[in-house]
Amino acid sequence: MITVHVREGCHLCDDALALLRPLAAEHGEPLEVVDIEADDDLHRRYLERIPVICLDGEELYDFFVDEADLRGRLRHRLEGR
Repeated sequence: MITVHVREGCHLCDDALALLRPLAAEHGEPLEVVDIEADDDLHRRYLERIPVICLDGEELYDFFVDEADLRGRLRHRLEGR
């Protein structure tokens, strides 16, 4: 699962989601979007770093998505299934 920690009004979050939605669909991965403002702990932890992108719970990227790296990780996972 790809998880994206975001908040309303964040243009970097919007950019990340625009890239991740089709990428997740292409690879058959669920995409979870988590609003950090709905949870005080997440808000404290991620406020200065959003968007934070995770794959299966592992934090991979802050601010921007490394598309080439993420594609490689997803491809590797598909080969392992």
